[in-house]
Amino acid sequence: MPQHYKTGLMWFRRDLRTDDNAALHHALKSCTQVFCAFIFDQDILDPLPRADRRVEFIRESLVDLDAQLERLARPHGAADAGLIVRHGQATDSLAGMVQTLSIDAVFFNHDDEPQSLARDEAVQALMKTRGVAVHSFKDHVVFERAEVMTLAGKPYSVFTPYKNAWLKKIDDFYLKPYPVQPYGKALAPRPASERKAIPALKALGFESTNLSTLKIPTGSLGGEQLFRDFLGRIDAYDDTRNFPAVKGPSYLGVHLRFGTVSIRKMASAAFDAQKSGSAGAATWLSELIWRDFYAQILSHFPHAATTAFKPGYDAIVWEKGPVAQTLFKAWCDGLTGYPLVDAAMAQINQTGYMHNRLRMVTASFLVKDLGIDWRWGERYFTEKLNDFDLASNNGGWQWAASSGCDAQPYFRIFNPVSQSEKFDAEGKFIRRYLPALEGLSGKDLHSPWLAGADVLSAAGVVLGKNYPLPVIEHGAARATTLQRYAVVKKA
Repeated sequence: MPQHYKTGLMWFRRDLRTDDNAALHHALKSCTQVFCAFIFDQDILDPLPRADRRVEFIRESLVDLDAQLERLARPHGAADAGLIVRHGQATDSLAGMVQTLSIDAVFFNHDDEPQSLARDEAVQALMKTRGVAVHSFKDHVVFERAEVMTLAGKPYSVFTPYKNAWLKKIDDFYLKPYPVQPYGKALAPRPASERKAIPALKALGFESTNLSTLKIPTGSLGGEQLFRDFLGRIDAYDDTRNFPAVKGPSYLGVHLRFGTVSIRKMASAAFDAQKSGSAGAATWLSELIWRDFYAQILSHFPHAATTAFKPGYDAIVWEKGPVAQTLFKAWCDGLTGYPLVDAAMAQINQTGYMHNRLRMVTASFLVKDLGIDWRWGERYFTEKLNDFDLASNNGGWQWAASSGCDAQPYFRIFNPVSQSEKFDAEGKFIRRYLPALEGLSGKDLHSPWLAGADVLSAAGVVLGKNYPLPVIEHGAARATTLQRYAVVKKA
């Protein structure tokens, strides 16, 4: 536990809420007064596209967080509490605040992505030279780092035994919330120079997106709204989660990513419902455990962020050159000629969201139909996904490519047509995102290149003009993939 300090600084990062926030709890308990800050870190923001829904989501969530801090302080008579916001390089911004606010200790929650760990090491080194204490806490996952290990003291690399150990270890202690409300009196009034509104996107060098048009709720209030809605549907989750045209998922991914909801609260609700016999809650809890699993994989095996988790898979020779670039662009643009794949890519391009089943389908198609390096697809999802999380995104792509921990076998290759017929049988999802195919139905919608000329004509579909012909034949691609992966089999 931290010792007592006169003045602390709570540095919010991917934990944009006051409720059940581990670092904020400890800061308020350990300090006479606490300032709260958020830094729009240029090292993170500069490489992003100028219209990025995630930046807008963060900005809107900070407005909510600022209001939360004010409400937290109000019952204690504290005035002018709220966020101090900086836009700059993280270590420089922190150094400036530590000096001007006479900070004795900095508090923040863990972020185990490699770039974040390097940043935090630099921050700790800098604070040490200033005589400022640094305290960090677990908040992003239920179990992190080395908390769930094998009996031999090694990290798990297979999900099912990890899940079993996770479930064996979990109890009320690990799921109990960190109370914050009773300690609101420690929130310090901001200096007059810091009592400013959250910067507008334009001031940060970004443009507005279609976030509000998509009606994606932001902040803790938005996360709580989605969570309440999902709890009313959670019992059916195992039956509905695979169908993209059905309201089955929780849609909480972006809120878990930026910490506008508490993972402990989510897991506790799912765990309790599972104990009451809810199969849907058990399935969703399993998804949350997958999230922990991938986080600890990245923590123990950081090489997986850039290379295959299984080194032998780096021997695979992927397609290269102009043909590969053309195929990759067709995949990115949703112009492969396979309706479910193209509709899924339209979804991510238009909304920044992609249904989980479709993440598997599109990844399999890129890697095992087009023969393109999984890292290309991973980078594209990194740029597009509102809920991008390095550990989960990397884990998912390596699962599809069979190069990751506990991945699908290399010879398991999704058939995009049968996946379409099984999980979007009526074509509702496809028609939503591919209006050119609206007039087709049944097998003709799932594989329009096999439809008769009269059927296509009646539907107004002209293959090669208003909808593309397939860029590759799946059967032939499957045979090529098995040959491509033979190098792994030999190894």
